[in-house]
Order: sequence, then structure tokens, then C-alpha cells
Amino acid sequence: MSPLLSVRNLNVQINEQPILHRISLELAPGEVHVLLGPNGAGKSTLGNVIMGNPAYSVTDGEMLFNGMDLLPLSVDQRAQAGIFLSFQNPLEVPGISLFSFLKSAYDLTHNTHERLWTFRKQLSGTLQDLAMDESYLDRDLNVGFSGGEKKKAEILQMLTLNPKLAILDETDSGLDVDAVKAVSHGVARYMEDAEHTLLIITHSTRILESLHVDRVHILAEGHIVHEGDASLIDEINTHGFERYLSLQ
Repeated sequence: MSPLLSVRNLNVQINEQPILHRISLELAPGEVHVLLGPNGAGKSTLGNVIMGNPAYSVTDGEMLFNGMDLLPLSVDQRAQAGIFLSFQNPLEVPGISLFSFLKSAYDLTHNTHERLWTFRKQLSGTLQDLAMDESYLDRDLNVGFSGGEKKKAEILQMLTLNPKLAILDETDSGLDVDAVKAVSHGVARYMEDAEHTLLIITHSTRILESLHVDRVHILAEGHIVHEGDASLIDEINTHGFERYLSLQ
């Protein structure tokens, strides 16, 4: 099967400081990939680079999405192509309701103009799955939300926008047991579509318990130093990253 996302020999810098080195990976439709590594390894950076964050400069290599060159595309163009990135620390946006944000994002990424009532009705089932009251839609985006509520709102966005590739950056960090359960349910629902692809950046493995993981990548000091199947998760949980830190 042809890869949905192909990253080849990618070098990245920020403020002229090299931060990612010769990164290569391929994600096929229907696959779940996990990116693990110690703090400061560059995991969130890779997610931001795939999404097109202009703070980072690609100095070498290529990224192809559905065979299309991603590098010339802006963030909004990548979103329209079917890429989604959840934030490790979602921003609060006063003055814009969660509903208005979702509606605008949906219309832009799907090149449509859904009727307000129809769109709101479409959200009801997803809100129930995430144990979110419908009143959240009328609140300012993430303003006054708890950490768990912010992460649920990110998963709500993912399920609403229905991207081909979802990159989840520390989505389960700081969540209590009930919030992890709700978020995990939402992620599992997303992967019910065989064409969806998931890249999970995480320190914890709780969110992975309801998923079939196809490939695990270990990132250390900006290098992918080891790759393997799902059994690598248990090894890291038991022994940590120390044995891989000298392999880059």
C-alpha cells in the first residue's frame, strides 16, 4: 500500500539552530504510529513541522502527503489536504465560541457552508461520546476549560473535521482516568475508518490501550534512533530510553 505520509531525510532548524536530523518515516492509510522519546527530543517539533508551523525551517529532505509535496503548502492548505494537529497545550481564545470555531474550520477544510442547525445536530452524537454537555459549544474556545475539557475539545475538533491524518501531541497528559477513557474512546472511533491514519506523540501509554499500534518510533536528540512494533512500548515502559540515547 502506498504511504499516506512519507518523510524522507528531513532536516529542520529553528533560529538557525539544527533541531531535527535526517528524519525518515512512512505512514500508510489505516495505520497507528507512536512517537516516543525523552523530553526535548524533538517529538512536538516533528508534529509542528508536518503541520507547517512557520517557526521551523526545513533545510533538507522532503515530505509527501498523498504524493503531494507538503513543503510549499501553508498551514491552512495542509489542513484542507486532510492533516490535523492537536496541541499539547490548547490555547484559550476569548470571543470565539467553540461552535463558531468548529463551524468555520469545518466549512474551510471541506469547502462548504453547512447550515447552522444541521451542523449543530451533527455534533450531538460526538459530544455524547466524549461525555461533553452541549453547553460547551456556546462557551468561548477553551476559556475556563479544565485540562481534560480542553483535550476533549481537541478530539471533538478531530472527529468533526475528519482528517486523513491526525497527529495527537500529548493528548493524554495530565488527564484523570475518566477523561483518558473519553478521549481514548474518541480516538478509537476515529480509527474505525480504515482510511484514517494516526500519529500519536506521547509520554504515557494509557491512550494506546484501546488501539492496535502498527509502528513505534523512538526519537532522541533530534534523531530517530530505533523503530519497532508495539512490543517496543512495553520495553520502554520497563527499561526507559537510556539504552537508545547513544545510538544517534
